[in-house]
Amino acid sequence: MRLVNKTFAEIEPGDRAELRRLITADDLYIFAAASGNSNPMHLTDSDLDGDGTVERIAPGMFVASLISAVLGTQLPGPGTLYRRQSLDFHSRAHAGQEVVVRAEVLSKADGIVRLKTEVAHADGRPVLNGEAEVIAPVEKFDQDDVEVPGLLVQRHRHFEALLDRSRPLPALPTAVVCPDEGKSLGGALLAMKESIITPVLVGNAAAIGAAAEEIGADLTGIAIVDVQGDAAAAERACALVHEGRVAAVMKGHLHTDDLLKPMLDKVIGLRAGRRFTHVFVMDVPGQPEPLFVTDAAINIVPDLATKVDICQNAIDLALSLGMDPRVGVLSAVETVNPAIQSSIDAALLSKMADRGQIKGGQVEGPLAMDNAVDMGAAKTKGLKGSVAGRANILVVPGLDAGNMLAKQLAFISHAEGAGLVLGAKVPVILNSRSDSPMSRLASCAVAAIHHFAGTGK
Repeated sequence: MRLVNKTFAEIEPGDRAELRRLITADDLYIFAAASGNSNPMHLTDSDLDGDGTVERIAPGMFVASLISAVLGTQLPGPGTLYRRQSLDFHSRAHAGQEVVVRAEVLSKADGIVRLKTEVAHADGRPVLNGEAEVIAPVEKFDQDDVEVPGLLVQRHRHFEALLDRSRPLPALPTAVVCPDEGKSLGGALLAMKESIITPVLVGNAAAIGAAAEEIGADLTGIAIVDVQGDAAAAERACALVHEGRVAAVMKGHLHTDDLLKPMLDKVIGLRAGRRFTHVFVMDVPGQPEPLFVTDAAINIVPDLATKVDICQNAIDLALSLGMDPRVGVLSAVETVNPAIQSSIDAALLSKMADRGQIKGGQVEGPLAMDNAVDMGAAKTKGLKGSVAGRANILVVPGLDAGNMLAKQLAFISHAEGAGLVLGAKVPVILNSRSDSPMSRLASCAVAAIHHFAGTGK
């Protein structure tokens, strides 16, 4: 970015400058973090003042700070220091609106420049106006390599959107298996409070009651199926699916293997034709849409046939969420290397998609991680097509790579992850004990949207 100032000697009355700025919700979060002003009027979509309009009002001092952007970068520009600023507010600006910020020199004397300042809506309606007095620079500044580090707001807007989509749907009847610990029970009850699921608690009734007492929860009116032992509880959840009492299963406080073992049984289980595969739906701050990582929890070293089901299950889930599935099949390289099996599998999956053996999405591979998600890296390697640099489904070579990738996104990139097992007759909500309330809610929301998209409701 090039910055050029006007020195005191160069400035003349009547000089003008302006900038246009689209106010975003992220701007308001950044301002709240920097200023400490966490007034909900600026940060929520609720109608807090009862005027019939949702809030997300830009704080007055945030809007006023845009004046300093004009003064500090254009007129007078770099080297400018404030002495005084008066402000009169006439209307409010909201997130999603564009404003125009203007400054005009009124007079100058003794190194001081007086300017008329204003911020207006794009249609001309005034937001605020006033006058500024600044100490103008005396040394010329002209530099074209001025850069400001970018900021990522740790906000999970994709999960918020999924929750908004799931709330109007019918509550999904869900067997919660062994919710006999505070977090697992609390996650199910939170999803019930949000009208996303109707839980049926399956497990040791006394232990479930103790967990409820521990977190201060009231289980009045909630169905409890008293079953002793993790294995028996998981089997009973399968039976509830076959009986039509539930349309989803949610992991509580038991090992994943114990939950899935009866589901894979050929007699009492929930097989539906494809292999069971796991998808992490990741809400990564700064990414334009959710990012899928699959399979990171079930299939340890998947062969080609298993990877076909991994791809197809993820594509089907993405379609149910309203996404355009772009599958990047990952390897260490973006060219086929006979010594790297994952690169061979990736090329075969790509060709199978071309021939219609994988349907509903675009599949490309092999792709290295960088050129799967970054357009610059993809262009550097000369990769073309609609997936390279834009993949929203990442198919990993094996469970260890997928688990590391998902946890890196969670603990280094501050992503939230929803976990779902696909390939069964009903969605299986799979959370870990360390998952946040948002992750648990989002997992239930994804399951509900996926289920009702499949039933046409």
